[in-house]
Amino acid sequence: MRTAIERFIEYLRVERNASPLTLKSYEEDLIALVLYLEEVKGRSVKICEVTTLDLRGFIAELQQAGYAKATISRKLACLRSFFRFAVREGWVEANVAKPLRNPRTGRKLPHFLSAEEIAKLLESPPSSMASGLRDRAILETMYSSGLRVSELVGLSLEDIDFPGGLIRVRGKGRKERLSPLGSYAQKALKKWLTKRKPDPKGSKNDTQAVFLNRFGRRLTSRSVGRMLEKCLKQCGLDQRTSPHTLRHSFATHLLDRGADIRSVQELLGHKSLITTQIYTHVSTTRLREVYETAHPRAG
Repeated sequence: MRTAIERFIEYLRVERNASPLTLKSYEEDLIALVLYLEEVKGRSVKICEVTTLDLRGFIAELQQAGYAKATISRKLACLRSFFRFAVREGWVEANVAKPLRNPRTGRKLPHFLSAEEIAKLLESPPSSMASGLRDRAILETMYSSGLRVSELVGLSLEDIDFPGGLIRVRGKGRKERLSPLGSYAQKALKKWLTKRKPDPKGSKNDTQAVFLNRFGRRLTSRSVGRMLEKCLKQCGLDQRTSPHTLRHSFATHLLDRGADIRSVQELLGHKSLITTQIYTHVSTTRLREVYETAHPRAG
């Protein structure tokens, strides 16, 4: 079983070009399955011995442990992919994970900030310090282009096209897309780049990074989160706000102002339109609130 997992992870890395984070998650999920089976059966288990009933027991264990439904769905996707690969390799006759169904999850409406709150947040970093110019550029870029925080910290100098008003973004699955870069974000970036000082002893990955920490190395997603927390406290905004909230706000504001949903899908880099459609629910909810408040015969 462990040898099969090693082969599967190698397949994902070489043939599917999976990201390091995906490889790590899948390996951890499958090792957890192995440990569960060894504990239940009291011995090592061959891949050809695993049944759908075994996998149901594993999922039930996860549910009892309090794992979120979304996490369990991700683990199920891993199991289906692994046993599909096992069928291809001839290790098993059928994909025993195929009959398993994802737990039903109620979709929560994404938290977002109003245009006024966004403006307040973007103006919070102090322009008198290099770090403040960097933080302003980070916030402006995330909101302007609807970036995930991982996409933001992954930006390199060669990805910015100021004349074209575009940035090249490496999204999930290492897929690339071009995203617009508004005038405010361009202005903030240009100011930061005049103060940007990479560590001369750093790697090429660090020296080419757009956003650097105080040591001149590429900024991390965790650092962006801490910076945002600080800005939120300064301007008294909702502490539930995360870096992803700027992406939610980007999509919601575009749809509120009449943008086509398929265009928003392209801008966000969503593979499926279904993922983007949750923002139409946000817009509909807001419209209903406005109607209830403003219409004299609404209630």
